[in-house]
Amino acid sequence: MSKFARIRELQRALDAGETTALALTEQALARIADPNGEGATTFISVYAEQARAAARASDTLRAAGLARSALEGIPISIKDLFDYKGDVTRGASALLKDAPAATENATLVQRLINAGAIIVGRTNMTEFAFSGLGINPHYGTPRSPWDRATGRIPGGSSSGAGVSVADGMAVAAIGTDTGGSIRIPSAFCGITGFKPTADRIPSEGVMPLSHSLDSSGPLGLSVECCALVDAVLSGEPEPSLEAIPAQQLRLLMPTNYVFGRADETVLAAFQHAVAQLKAQGVHVDEVEIPELDELPYINRLGGFVCAEAWFYHKDHIANHEAAYDPRVASRILRGKEQSAADYIELQNARMDWIARMEARLAPYDALILPTTPIVPPTLAELEDEEAYFRINGTILRNPAIINFLNGCALSIPCQPAQSAPVGFMVAAPAYHDLHLLNVGLTIESILLS
Repeated sequence: MSKFARIRELQRALDAGETTALALTEQALARIADPNGEGATTFISVYAEQARAAARASDTLRAAGLARSALEGIPISIKDLFDYKGDVTRGASALLKDAPAATENATLVQRLINAGAIIVGRTNMTEFAFSGLGINPHYGTPRSPWDRATGRIPGGSSSGAGVSVADGMAVAAIGTDTGGSIRIPSAFCGITGFKPTADRIPSEGVMPLSHSLDSSGPLGLSVECCALVDAVLSGEPEPSLEAIPAQQLRLLMPTNYVFGRADETVLAAFQHAVAQLKAQGVHVDEVEIPELDELPYINRLGGFVCAEAWFYHKDHIANHEAAYDPRVASRILRGKEQSAADYIELQNARMDWIARMEARLAPYDALILPTTPIVPPTLAELEDEEAYFRINGTILRNPAIINFLNGCALSIPCQPAQSAPVGFMVAAPAYHDLHLLNVGLTIESILLS
């Protein structure tokens, strides 16, 4: 299935009368409903009538010369962690399928609606967002667009978000990212994803996994698409992105930690991308970053995600553990063993680690590394329990660095045409989001040239 055009191109077509919000919405809904596509496993709820009504209203406003934002009339999907008035927020779990429907929209969902975006439905995900693989035993698992005949994972936890954009079922998607859950499906689906600094995006009406690490953000077809959606989610002015002269860019690339267990396809694509940047005059320092090697020990007891997931799930799991995906339940239960002293020690260790990492990153525009060290594995190989947890840890390792840093990061496709998807991650400390987007725009333009 073909993707939509990018947001700016669609806005030009809408303004010129070459298409309408209703036509774009019907296109998205038709792709979702296509029995030969991935719609049945990508979406948990489809808001067809609400979307059509919103699209008609958008077309009426545009005919009167009014457009509320760059997202006016643009079909968007939302992950099954965001409250949507009148529907149940399940976290893609069978446990909550009969829970009460939301009575209000999540703040970020309301911001999208107010901006004129068309919410076409809510997307599938790993149960309660607790895995980087995207596998869901309750609602099925959408397949990565690459090598679909074999059947490869889409990446998680925002699995449906990634596939919805890659397959043209939405122009952009809203996901969450606790340890890579926006960037991993972006990398595995061959699209772009942006994990903003967490507290820039409101969390009201968002089902939590780990409040210390959770963030919400966009998946789209370009850095600019992500920036336009991010502006609406954050309530900030629409950015005017500007490429930075390549010779002025200073990037830091770790030589340790992030390349462990990397496959040849990722190494080749990433190294080729770095060579492209250097050829254009970008300064890349390749150095060892010892702080990265500290992370396994700092998080040896399960880290924030296990401790805080246990806090949110302890009552449900005590009474209904059998309703959970057992692979999710086992990770939540790890948090039960952490003491208050362990948790406070972890908080202190994180603050110290962030301070040292920010000092190391201060002379640079961004940190660069592969989004994941491997290409999407097959669904079949992950049926093995040992392989599931080993590969999950490998896939989460690199993106989780940035959540622990409380930073911001982009995953940009860097693979050759018609080959396995590979993500190029560009990251920075907290509140460097706009500069990072400009850095990402520059890198994207070089990689596409």
